[in-house]
Amino acid sequence: MEVKDVLTVDDYGAIRRARRDGKSIRRIALDFDHSRNTIRYVLKHPEPGSQTRNRNAPVLGPFQAVIDQILADDEDAPPKQRHTAAQVCRRLRDEHGYHGCYGQVQRYLRKHHRPHRETFIPLGHLPGQRLEADFGHIYVDFPDGRRQVPFLVAAWAYSNAPFVIALPCERTEAILHGMVAAFEFFGAVAKEVWWDNPKTVATLVLKGRERQLHPRYAALASHYVFDPRCCMPARGNEKPDAEGTVKAVQRRFATPVPRVADRDELNLFFRKCCEAERERTVQSLLGPFLIKTRLAEDLAAATPLPKHPFDPCVIDPAVGVDKYQTVAFDCNRYSVPRPFAHRMVTVKGYVDRVVLVAEGRAVATHARSYQKQTLVLDPVHYLATLGHQPGALDHAPVFRDWALPACFTDFRAALEKLHGAMAGARRYVRVLQLLGEHPLTRVRKAIDACISEHLTSAEAVIQRTRSFATIEATTRTASPPQLEMPGAAQVQVPLPDLNCYDQFLGAPENHKSSTNEIMPIQCSDPSAEGPVAVFFA
Repeated sequence: MEVKDVLTVDDYGAIRRARRDGKSIRRIALDFDHSRNTIRYVLKHPEPGSQTRNRNAPVLGPFQAVIDQILADDEDAPPKQRHTAAQVCRRLRDEHGYHGCYGQVQRYLRKHHRPHRETFIPLGHLPGQRLEADFGHIYVDFPDGRRQVPFLVAAWAYSNAPFVIALPCERTEAILHGMVAAFEFFGAVAKEVWWDNPKTVATLVLKGRERQLHPRYAALASHYVFDPRCCMPARGNEKPDAEGTVKAVQRRFATPVPRVADRDELNLFFRKCCEAERERTVQSLLGPFLIKTRLAEDLAAATPLPKHPFDPCVIDPAVGVDKYQTVAFDCNRYSVPRPFAHRMVTVKGYVDRVVLVAEGRAVATHARSYQKQTLVLDPVHYLATLGHQPGALDHAPVFRDWALPACFTDFRAALEKLHGAMAGARRYVRVLQLLGEHPLTRVRKAIDACISEHLTSAEAVIQRTRSFATIEATTRTASPPQLEMPGAAQVQVPLPDLNCYDQFLGAPENHKSSTNEIMPIQCSDPSAEGPVAVFFA
């Protein structure tokens, strides 16, 4: 029989004492507001739950052998295609005429499966031995809206000290970039680095723990001298510290949803969170410990950083340049200067840029595009060809969509007004070609100077740009000034006046040679800013 749940051990004692004092069962039932059957039950049992009743036997008993056979057959079935308690109950009802409730089947299965549940051995990793890495995802509010962002975590197995960095993707170059950043953040390298089995790390899963590694990840392991290790398939519990760090980022670092201007600000936020984590106390099977204290032991036992950092990029060693001066990389095409057309170049793909290498040096650098079928072109690369095809100035998107300062457009309009559309465009192309040798700021400064002096001449801009280059080169190479002395003379060199040069443009032929003699030396500034790449979908 069932006894009401409201009866406690105190109720049992009161009822039993009333019977001891000579009260009848009917009187006790009235006094305690229970049925006489309940009073009889309490008088037979000294406390609640003192009698173990077999709830499964009356109805489920004849079907226990069937359940045991179903469970035995499941041993050879795939893990995700084994019977649940609900499925076992349905089969008993449909195939064997079971009329009992689902709870009896569930209790029997829970008791039956208890000896088969997996158990684990408490582990204790040595300091500096093991670093675990993994990817996770969070949503972040940017100025243009909410977007999902992948992030890489790396956590020490001994100290639980974390590192977190947001990345634009989860490709091999992102893993290389993230691991290099993690090593530099900690200032040391673990003897082992553990991952799951992503194809960006392990291109082929072999027998047991043997893996065929991605060549660039293997190069990273060789550079930093760590043992690249991977978990068994579908065994994420082999790196619990990385899994726990992913959850910590999602539940604590990124709750509420971060609101940042860009990914750099997000990574700065993550860095502060990781540094703050070092002050946290962790509860473990062996007792509590401070992350900062154990991290010091990790770093003392780890391998020091090499003298030079690893180059975190994927490499395509031989890629052909087509007639449009572009090379293919990751479903997009990137431009190179005209001298490298119809040749082979090496493409180095980073998470934020693409570098094209020829003759042992970088000949072009572009911002990385994660779109597909996109042209990433630098207008400066096509200036040499534009000199032979000036008509492309208004018909090629690479020039038409080139966002130059307004003074360039004003100067072109002035040239075309003075010389006509075609002749003015040719002269304007000569001004644009200066950007192949000089930074944008210098050419813009020269154009502004000529406009202010009403000099509508491409030659004037060219000469003024070269003069500025000469002055800047002289300033850089001059010896550093000594301490100022009282009374020392202050000398200022004025800018050259090109109005005199304009007089020679209209002078007779015999004066041309003297003009050439006073032309300033051409000097480019490799340290100044370069042109901006233009994207075309």
